[in-house]
Amino acid sequence: MPILRSSFHPPWYLGNGHLQTILPALLPRRIALTYQRERLELADGDFLDLDWARAGHSRLAILSHGLEGSSSNDCIRGMAAALRAAGWDALAWNFRGCGGEPNRLPRFYHSGETGDLRTVITHAAPAYQTIALVGFSLGGNMTLKYLGEAAAHPTVKAAAALSVPVDLSASARELDRRWGNSIYLRRFMERLTAKINAKAARFPDAIAPIPAEPVRTFAEFDGRYTAPLHGFRDADDYWRRSSARPFLPGIKVPTLLINARNDPFLGPECYPFADAHLNPAFFLETPRSGGHVGFLDLARGLQPWTERRIPEFLAAPGRAA
Repeated sequence: MPILRSSFHPPWYLGNGHLQTILPALLPRRIALTYQRERLELADGDFLDLDWARAGHSRLAILSHGLEGSSSNDCIRGMAAALRAAGWDALAWNFRGCGGEPNRLPRFYHSGETGDLRTVITHAAPAYQTIALVGFSLGGNMTLKYLGEAAAHPTVKAAAALSVPVDLSASARELDRRWGNSIYLRRFMERLTAKINAKAARFPDAIAPIPAEPVRTFAEFDGRYTAPLHGFRDADDYWRRSSARPFLPGIKVPTLLINARNDPFLGPECYPFADAHLNPAFFLETPRSGGHVGFLDLARGLQPWTERRIPEFLAAPGRAA
């Protein structure tokens, strides 16, 4: 029954979920980390940009970012630096179109796209004895789905996922309908609209541009663009088939999911207690606070608690502590 009591205890004045979510964006950190970029060509004619932080270790952590994120996000760079200090090389890969250059095809990425992650793992595995996967938000959903839908690559020995909408429908509902989430929704829609309009200019026969009346919700965006571009019938079909939650029982390697109970992006269905009760490889930690990819406790300045907790778990992934 690997449901864990969390050690995350922020000061009382950092207990608000919105504050935990927004503060890291307002207080950027100086992170001593230099990447080496590699372009990975894909079988369908597209490419992925991989950013490596190597230190000659025999273990590799592969980091997957969130929606409209990239390897340059502070949360990714900070985790890569923390893992490298703990004895891991790190590989932060950019989803299609997220590495600073548009990808070549009309399609881009989505929450359930595990094929690209599988390709990255297969590409990296020959140089390492052990691989761990670390996913943030959308990248966490992708990571958990990869682990549960089929056998993981034999070098993958552990995983951790943070602030994950394991039920995409529930998360979309929270973002679309909760008034307090309007600031996040607007920011996501602005970025996604810009990406779609740029793609429509390059692929006018495949993609219609966003109309003058802006897209305002994930239900509308995913129904109009994400679903048809990636082979789904509609938004509901995309959310159902791409959510990680149905695949959690299939996870076989020790895996930690950390979802704060005050995460403004997550609905009740995103806290899979029953799955953790039934699967001895699936560890669930639900701190009372933390927001969405926040988890600031000021114990080490602006370094989030998760940059200590996740390396700790990966060092001894079978231990429920």
